[in-house]
Amino acid sequence: MGYSKRIETICSLLKPATTFADVGCDHGYCSEYMLKNGLCEFAILSDISKGSLEKATMLLKDYVKNGKAKGILGNGFVGVPKDTQEVLIAGMGGEEIVAILSHERYGFMPEKFVFQPMLNPDKLRAYILDNGGFIERDYTFFADGKFYDVIVGRKRRTDEEKQSYNAWETEFGRDNIIERGEAFLARTARKKKDIDGFLNREGLQDKSREELLERKNRLQRILDNETD
Repeated sequence: MGYSKRIETICSLLKPATTFADVGCDHGYCSEYMLKNGLCEFAILSDISKGSLEKATMLLKDYVKNGKAKGILGNGFVGVPKDTQEVLIAGMGGEEIVAILSHERYGFMPEKFVFQPMLNPDKLRAYILDNGGFIERDYTFFADGKFYDVIVGRKRRTDEEKQSYNAWETEFGRDNIIERGEAFLARTARKKKDIDGFLNREGLQDKSREELLERKNRLQRILDNETD
């Protein structure tokens, strides 16, 4: 079965690991990729949806039967051992991922991780940097007609590794600001165009107009490469 471009991109960022957990596994394609390519010895398929988990465990039934994979019905890290070497969380909001990582009982910073937040990546970046994480790659990609953010990293090994992101990097992603990739600039231009559409609406409150103009100016500065 061929994977979507989004799934292919996410899978390409996964690294070899002894144990791997796909939290919010949906159909289980990323776990299938890890197991089929010998990138992990054991995979945990976790999802809060019984239907999604059943699809994933059916896809990987031979690995489950042979003790190479296990399905867990639960929210976030419930049932996921804290010594799991690599964790993937894709397709959730950034705040939701933060809630999983920071849960008072089940939360932890994985040794290696790939996070693909659908919303609020800035809040996820800030949490990672402030709570023992080290970001290795952080950028926007385009797949299947949509733009996505992805954050790849690991647990910080020493205090000296603590990263310092400026406000632009925290909001938009360090690699996006430095490398100015095609997908990132295209999405920035689209967001600016969307704001123009809102500004042309009748009855817009002064405060809302001011906030939109401020946001538009910030996006224009990115397009003009004026983020120093």
